[in-house]
Amino acid sequence: MKLLVKAPAKINLSLDVLHKRPDGYHEVEMIMTTIDLADRLELTLLEKDEIHIVSHNRFVPDDQRNLAYQAAVLLKKRFSVNKGVIIRIEKTIPVAAGLAGGSSDAAATLRGLNKLWNLQLTMDELAQLGAEIGSDVSFCVYGGTALAKGRGEKITHLPAPPTCWVVLAKPYIGVSTADVYRRLNLTDIRHPETDKMIHALETSDFQSVCANLGNVLEDVTLKVHPEVALIKEQMKRFGADAVLMSGSGPTVFGLVQHDSRMQRVCNGLRGFCDQVFAVRMLGEQHTLD
Repeated sequence: MKLLVKAPAKINLSLDVLHKRPDGYHEVEMIMTTIDLADRLELTLLEKDEIHIVSHNRFVPDDQRNLAYQAAVLLKKRFSVNKGVIIRIEKTIPVAAGLAGGSSDAAATLRGLNKLWNLQLTMDELAQLGAEIGSDVSFCVYGGTALAKGRGEKITHLPAPPTCWVVLAKPYIGVSTADVYRRLNLTDIRHPETDKMIHALETSDFQSVCANLGNVLEDVTLKVHPEVALIKEQMKRFGADAVLMSGSGPTVFGLVQHDSRMQRVCNGLRGFCDQVFAVRMLGEQHTLD
């Protein structure tokens, strides 16, 4: 038996860090939405008690470092599953890009194995398990648009953003999320206005969404990687309505309402980096069907 599962990327419309927690993690407040740029996973049922990761991308580990592998191990141990799986990952989402590619692969693995191994878990139960794997996994289990608090595991669903293009540009570098958080100075950050972004989504106000984009990690990454700042400048110059770095970076995204301007932004960016995508936001949450 085989299952195909899509694992869409996410962008942060808003990312705030409130304080360092006693457990060593940071308390965050993030508004995320999934976009139509996705990895594809093929899950093949094995009667043997084994887990295998297969990918032709040299940056994707095939062992316990892989979050999809960790998701499979977690389900096996928690529910005493004595069957196995081959997880083939076809990567489209850039690696180490601030787009939650690994987290989305893990979330897709949870959803897929729930069906393949007939575990009959609810979406909420899968999201709780996802929180044990990584900060973005709970959100990626649900998809859609949501406010994430705590370490990222406290999810409140929100309306989808107004329809627009999302132009993504990733420079030739990867960024360590842990390193960015280590460099973050909590006494010197400009906090985004999360409530205003929520109101913009609730009223489907594109201009207000653009006006309230914010990411406290952006300044940290821009200081270390000036090429990210250059991409931001170019994206604005070619006509994006609003521009922000996603997550810990280095991917920059621009929101663009009009098709002709989207083409201009994409064409202008291709001279600065080879990974440029124009995608739509995904309004719908995932289902367990």
